[in-house]
Amino acid sequence: MANDIKNRFSDKQLEEFKVLIHDKIENAKHQLELIKSAYMNDSNNGTEDTSPTFKAFEEGSQVMSKEANSQLAIRQEKFIRDLSNALLRIENKTYGLCRVTGKLINPERLKLVPHATLSIEAKNMQK
Repeated sequence: MANDIKNRFSDKQLEEFKVLIHDKIENAKHQLELIKSAYMNDSNNGTEDTSPTFKAFEEGSQVMSKEANSQLAIRQEKFIRDLSNALLRIENKTYGLCRVTGKLINPERLKLVPHATLSIEAKNMQK
């Protein structure tokens, strides 16, 4: 049992990661709103009175833009979900444990990628 205590971050460290993750979630939600707003505004670019050739090009560009925005929104939603799952791991006091090696993930890595579930060692094993 004593080994379990050492093989996790302290409550103080977990609290610091929790604050970091909450900030990232708020920022990610804001970014998602901007993406959704851009997606909604793409529907009317005011090309009704331009030449047919340009209009066809505009429509093609608009479809690509909508697809790109849709992909960005999907990625952003997954990022928010991954961050929320990291909060659950903090609550369970399993945050920062590599799901492959069982070792603590480097705190510097977690500051950059707070939703990481693999250590660099485990990530390199996947290659």
